[in-house]
Amino acid sequence: MRNSLRLMAAASMLAFGAGAASAQVSDDVVRIGVLADMSGIYSDLSGKGAVEAVKMAAEDFGGTVLGKKIDVVFADHLNKADVGAAKAREWFDTGGVDLINDLANSGVARAVAAVAKEKKRHIIVNGASNMGITNELCSPYAIHYAYDAYSLAHGTGKAVVEQGGKTWFFLTVDFAFGIGLEEQVSSVVRANGGRVAGAARHPLATTDFSSYILQAQASKAEIIGVASTGADAVNAIRAAAEFGATKNQKLAALLLWIEDVHALGLPAAQGLLLTNAWYWDMNDETRAFAKRFNERVGKMPNMAQAADYSSTMMYLNAVKAAGTDDADAVSKKMREMTVSDMFTKEGKVRVDGRFVHDMYLWQVKTPGESKGPWDYLKQVSTIPAEQAFQPLSQSKCDLVKK
Repeated sequence: MRNSLRLMAAASMLAFGAGAASAQVSDDVVRIGVLADMSGIYSDLSGKGAVEAVKMAAEDFGGTVLGKKIDVVFADHLNKADVGAAKAREWFDTGGVDLINDLANSGVARAVAAVAKEKKRHIIVNGASNMGITNELCSPYAIHYAYDAYSLAHGTGKAVVEQGGKTWFFLTVDFAFGIGLEEQVSSVVRANGGRVAGAARHPLATTDFSSYILQAQASKAEIIGVASTGADAVNAIRAAAEFGATKNQKLAALLLWIEDVHALGLPAAQGLLLTNAWYWDMNDETRAFAKRFNERVGKMPNMAQAADYSSTMMYLNAVKAAGTDDADAVSKKMREMTVSDMFTKEGKVRVDGRFVHDMYLWQVKTPGESKGPWDYLKQVSTIPAEQAFQPLSQSKCDLVKK
């Protein structure tokens, strides 16, 4: 069974080119660094699960590529951009790291993208949403894979506006992720005839949301948009219920993960709309991956962790196809590939580094609809790849020909 899964995973990428006859691998090892939040507010969304997902991909690939060992290392960026950038610089300069994956936290992802551009080494962003990765910070070496703020805004944000939620007030985490998400959703609201009444911005890892909820209630906006995630989103949603905000206003969780639903519980989370790229119970392939992941990590994987696996497999297949770990050659191969695996079908990396694929709008089930542990979501709609992400015509990436 295990060998079959490895063969299926390795065979899932199409359009390969050169073989290993002229293989050239620097340092005789292909080394992948997982730079994640291992101890902070996003550790449940990233952390050990991200590391294990990348290790699973390396193992399923066979442990070697072009006859050379695949090595996986990891580090904690502590949700600090300077720490993340310093570790990336160290890994690229002296650690022999060819690819950095995961990068939860938009501030960290932006800082590491700048280092990758300077050092001409690869990064793949799966845990962050900031649009800068494929706009002003774009390079041949940066890929934004799982989701971004545009896809969230045009998923959940648009759906809520279309259902009548015309006036919005935002509870926004005060750094690149929250501000970028607020900006994207605000654009969608205004473009569809709505109005933004204001925003209250809170620090990362806030535990007392009382003053922010009171501002949201005073705005009398129909929708309170929660532009934060992880424990911040969970605490904000709980506080809104405790203060009675949900009696007269509706909540829109703009980035909610399956772990957040698990933490909230179905009685509190039922009915919430959310946009995700992936859910463990979509089909036989997703369920098979989730079962193996759960056996190693003790919970179901989220979309970023599934994307950590898929994108690592894409990178390794590109190295194999290029016959080298040379960054420019591998970059070219990744942009030629079509990815069809347990994460997505017919996914493609564009010139700006955006990996485009279908996204999905989900709704949290009621307790009565759930049939067991982690059975939390029902699909509302599919957002086709060509609609889910920022069009190239709007890109600020200097690699895009205008």
